[in-house]
Amino acid sequence: MLLSAFMFSCISDGVKFQHQSNWQSQFDLTSRDLSSTGRNQYFILEPGYQIVLEGTAGKVEITVLDETKIINGITTRVLEEREWTRGELSEISRNFFAIDTKTKDVFYFGEDVDMYRGSKIVSNDGAWLAGTNGAEAGLIMPGSPLVGMKYYQEQAPGIAMDRCQIIKLDDELETPAGLFTKCLLTKEGSALNLIEFEFKTYAPNVGLIQDEKLLLTSYGFVNK
Repeated sequence: MLLSAFMFSCISDGVKFQHQSNWQSQFDLTSRDLSSTGRNQYFILEPGYQIVLEGTAGKVEITVLDETKIINGITTRVLEEREWTRGELSEISRNFFAIDTKTKDVFYFGEDVDMYRGSKIVSNDGAWLAGTNGAEAGLIMPGSPLVGMKYYQEQAPGIAMDRCQIIKLDDELETPAGLFTKCLLTKEGSALNLIEFEFKTYAPNVGLIQDEKLLLTSYGFVNK
């Protein structure tokens, strides 16, 4: 399931990644210059930016809002994600991110979650915030990714422990929104469930273009 372990490490703009069995979980956020707005090659954190992915059974609309939230003393940007399953709204989440202005590493500080059935909210499963109940921020996208990097994206014990492994930096994928090259391919799963995992693809200067069977259908800035 994982890349072969080998005992050396590399430095990526201040984040040290071990190419072995360990997953990076500490990111020294106290020494960083974090902002609620910015971008790196594969993640755009600028108000109004939106991507839409669709497939036969679902749709995801991800929008960077002109809204911030202070979490654990850090001003984060709110990114709204709406999901539909077979034409019905199934989830709305408000995700909180900040970017290191120097390294361009993007960090994930938690999310508020509303799960829907019909038109009613039925649960808030998966919600967490850094600084609450032992949760800590994770790395959602490094500013200088390298093949073999393995790191935690979410660090909320017992709730959300998603983690990511970078597989390729030269992937190519055709979507309804166009053909994309030099893409970043990841394998993502959870420490809470070692059996299940999924692959995602990110295109330069666009962001997420594939999430399992969902493919990018549109992207760009909208009035939101």
